[in-house]
Amino acid sequence: MKIHRKKNILIIAESIDVENSSGSKGRVALIKNLYRAGYSVKVYHYSRKEIHLKGIECIAISENRKNLLFFLSRMERYARYYLKLKLSRSLEKLFGFSFTLMNDRNSIVDALEREIEFKPDLVLTLSQGGSFRPHHALLKIPKFHSKWIAYIHDPYPMHWYPKPYTWHEAGFKQKENFMKQVAGKCKLVAFPSQLLMEWMGTKYEPFYKKGIVLPHQIDSSRALSELEGDYDLAETMFTVLHAGNLLQARSPRALVEGFIKFKSKYPEIAAQLILLGPAPHFKDYLQEQSELNSFIKVISENIAFQEVLALQNKVDVNIIIEAKADFSPFLPGKFPHCIQAEKPILVLGPEKSEVRRLLGNNYPYCTTIDNPTKISEILSELYINWKNGNHQFISEDLKQYLS
Repeated sequence: MKIHRKKNILIIAESIDVENSSGSKGRVALIKNLYRAGYSVKVYHYSRKEIHLKGIECIAISENRKNLLFFLSRMERYARYYLKLKLSRSLEKLFGFSFTLMNDRNSIVDALEREIEFKPDLVLTLSQGGSFRPHHALLKIPKFHSKWIAYIHDPYPMHWYPKPYTWHEAGFKQKENFMKQVAGKCKLVAFPSQLLMEWMGTKYEPFYKKGIVLPHQIDSSRALSELEGDYDLAETMFTVLHAGNLLQARSPRALVEGFIKFKSKYPEIAAQLILLGPAPHFKDYLQEQSELNSFIKVISENIAFQEVLALQNKVDVNIIIEAKADFSPFLPGKFPHCIQAEKPILVLGPEKSEVRRLLGNNYPYCTTIDNPTKISEILSELYINWKNGNHQFISEDLKQYLS
């Protein structure tokens, strides 16, 4: 009888620290699910600290501090902090990338070239933000190109973001060329959403031809913890939650106005809106509204991931806010957590979006980010359903898709 060995997947991740960003949470869930699916997984990561994932060998890559690039990166940093000289933009215009990124890339390359025992069948690069350090490193290791799956989590360079986010970074031409090289050298390109694959395929044709969709994942191995914060989550309290950063394009103003309208329609009920997470562009506004309306709770700080996850599972409605735009190709990192919570999701975003595509054309709790009247109407419907005990949203198909 022929015995089939496990396929080996070598993963190079920028970070596997789940407290670091929503991106890291998604990457870790994907790594765990690959392991649970039966692959032999080995992870190199640049989290700058030791991190352990049960059953998975994880190697923390150290920064190389004995070379010219490291010296130049620190000189630029000291000039910025002590001399107030902002050189980074000029340097990126010239070189395309920062000295820090180039040194980090070389540090990753050095670590991978010392790997001689693990023989990968596939090599998966996972990044976050706008750095793509693991992808930079893989371009320097041709022996992996025929096995390389490049995970592209967001549009890149930044001017490929759809409106309203578009802006040109320093060195954008070099960054375009970098992404063109990735498209040409890798075997496959993975995207968290179908719409993002199609969007980036219009910028780099190989991305569409080589594209596959690996959505953000549900991490079913993570047990829910007890809530430590002081929240009023009594069974008689109708609680609506937005958890996550409120970036400048994700205005909560219509949501707040819509909730106030909803509450004025039902003044006698116990209901609250919790806004949890940093909101630098709206901090004063939210603080003012919280002082004027006792049913609006604002926690403008980072909370431990386990706490947020537990809260999402305790509340009655979770909210996803996306920018006002013609379309949104993004799959928010918290989408799997909201699906896992099995509670209705209030979606505030464009009609053409990955979130709406996955929830389906008939999903009722959707409107744009700037429509307080419609938001109030949806909240009323959600409240009535909750009051009548019909407030769960369970999609086994989506659970399977995100697992």
